[in-house]
Amino acid sequence: MRVPSQALEQRPQCPSSRLMQWDRPRHVAQVPVQVESQLRQWPIQLHLVSPIAPYFKNADLALVADCIPFSYANFHNDFLQGNAIAIACPKLDDISGYVEKLSQIIKVGEIRSMKVVIMEVPCCSGLVHIAREALKKAEKSITFEVVVVGIKGELLKTAAM
Repeated sequence: MRVPSQALEQRPQCPSSRLMQWDRPRHVAQVPVQVESQLRQWPIQLHLVSPIAPYFKNADLALVADCIPFSYANFHNDFLQGNAIAIACPKLDDISGYVEKLSQIIKVGEIRSMKVVIMEVPCCSGLVHIAREALKKAEKSITFEVVVVGIKGELLKTAAM
């Protein structure tokens, strides 16, 4: 069944799936710079990581929405460097086991702190909810911070929880 394009434009849309485009000034570096990856582990997807992975032991954990590395240009230096990482999308993933998996990572890995990095779109707040529930289930009190990134890649808010 073909849907007229007018019908698609009139339907209210979630901000996470609304089509948007904006211009950016083009900056050309005089000397090409090669940036080194700060990734220290594999896998990174929350579904695939193991709670007993050695990279979680006494680590600072960055729980990151899948869109963040594409949206926030300085992702590696600001959020990945020195941290263990797990990525997830609360809108598109099957999140049924995420609270349990994350609580095991927190308990078994003896996680020192957790930073949840999300986009400003409403569906991303589900990742914060998953992290809070996992902390309760793990019965741990650790430093817990939420960072919100705008859809244009700007830092909007950082809050300790």
